[in-house]
Amino acid sequence: MAINNKIEIVGLTDVGLVRDQNEDSIGENQDLGLAVLADGMGGHRGGEVASAIAVSTILESLDNELKNIKSGDTDEVSGYSLESIAVNDAVIKANENVFTSSNENSQYRGMGTTVVVLLFHNDHFTVAHVGDSRLYRYRDGELEQITRDHSLMQELVDRGFYTTDQARESLNKNLVTRAIGAEESVEVDVLEDVAHPGDIYLLCSDGLTDMLEDAVIKNTIADNSENLEIIATELIRLSNEAGGKDNISAILARPFEPFPAEGSLFSRVFELFS
Repeated sequence: MAINNKIEIVGLTDVGLVRDQNEDSIGENQDLGLAVLADGMGGHRGGEVASAIAVSTILESLDNELKNIKSGDTDEVSGYSLESIAVNDAVIKANENVFTSSNENSQYRGMGTTVVVLLFHNDHFTVAHVGDSRLYRYRDGELEQITRDHSLMQELVDRGFYTTDQARESLNKNLVTRAIGAEESVEVDVLEDVAHPGDIYLLCSDGLTDMLEDAVIKNTIADNSENLEIIATELIRLSNEAGGKDNISAILARPFEPFPAEGSLFSRVFELFS
């Protein structure tokens, strides 16, 4: 399955102003319409190793699996697209690899990482995530958070103990309730939705969202919507300007024309009239 250059993807990562090393990892495969971001945790470079393992495992797994998938087909049991099943399986494999490496290397014991994966296919997107790294979508002038944090603070907000504004100021806001590699198995949240040409998608680590309110993110995208690289650069600059207390990573993706599955009715109509 190839997107045939119908998706633009740009990613940047920065150590920030406080940390000594960058434990975030990012990766993309433009041909597949695939982006992956991970925010590692663990001492003695463990977080750096965990996030790198997660990103490389997911990229490699999907590069191998997607070529064998007929885009547009669905899984009869779950109803998900085969692409979404492949993304879920790739994240589970990443969890297995990080967990195994953690147990086999004493210096990395206890390491883990968040992850968020975005894949475009058949005029849709699939997002899978574990932890508090996020996916946002900017559409028609509005910014929407697509993922929901797997964090203690999010659970407290959901139960009404904190408002969103209070949660931003809490010292415990970064305690995640799920992480890749923390346990032998992991629950992955997977969501599918329709992708529109012109949508802008933002994958980011909490080093960005802890520093910038959603309104600032929205305005930065709106003011620079013609250039994804400028958006990424500005988001990282603003995060550092606000304190840069953590590593900062941002991946921007945008479909700029329809990308239906080959052989679908819409694909044939689009080819006829384009």
